[in-house]
Amino acid sequence: MAGQNPLSPQFLAYVGPFGVFMGLLVLLPRLNLPIRVNLAIWLVVCALAIFVWSRQVLEFRPAQWVMSTLVGVAVFLLWIAPDVLVPGWRSHWIFQNSIMGELKTSLPSDALTDNLSLAMRVLRATLIVPIVEELFWRGWLMRWLIDPKFEEVPLGKYLLSSFLLVALLFALEHGPYWDVGLLAGLAYNFWMVRTKRLSDLILAHAVTNGCLCAYVLRTGHWEYWL
Repeated sequence: MAGQNPLSPQFLAYVGPFGVFMGLLVLLPRLNLPIRVNLAIWLVVCALAIFVWSRQVLEFRPAQWVMSTLVGVAVFLLWIAPDVLVPGWRSHWIFQNSIMGELKTSLPSDALTDNLSLAMRVLRATLIVPIVEELFWRGWLMRWLIDPKFEEVPLGKYLLSSFLLVALLFALEHGPYWDVGLLAGLAYNFWMVRTKRLSDLILAHAVTNGCLCAYVLRTGHWEYWL
């Protein structure tokens, strides 16, 4: 079966912003830019990628505002639960190792007291990341694993293999938080199957990240901001 043309508008709409995001993840730390410049580049470049490639597939019309919000809050609670309930939970080698990485924030110490840097980091987590990740993981990959002509596969359709593989890869993307990343991936996948709407997933993901940002700023647990 022929695969999707990587330069086709449909492919770029779902995969392009994620590719840009991952490229910045690799490139920007090597440039040693001032943190404000670094964070501004994240926002501007990713926002442009979304606007240029993805605007035609995005419509923010959640069908289930309340339930999507509650799903987002529930995933946030799952995310922090192990560390709250079992102090030192994430110090085990199974979470911090040469493959999963270390439990430390990517922000330099001076950024932790800079309100503008913190505001841009929050904007990235709540506005950019939910769109980029949901386009890729549940908008594209879960369908592409069923049929490379993914645009012919309805949103929310799944095979058990595609459902589990997307959740697993989503978990691995989150490094030392892979355990809760797996639970989050399963929850988001389930919600996509139920709602069949990308906008509901973006809302749920944004609520999760917004709650986590508020928790980080309130408690000073900066390690959640990898």
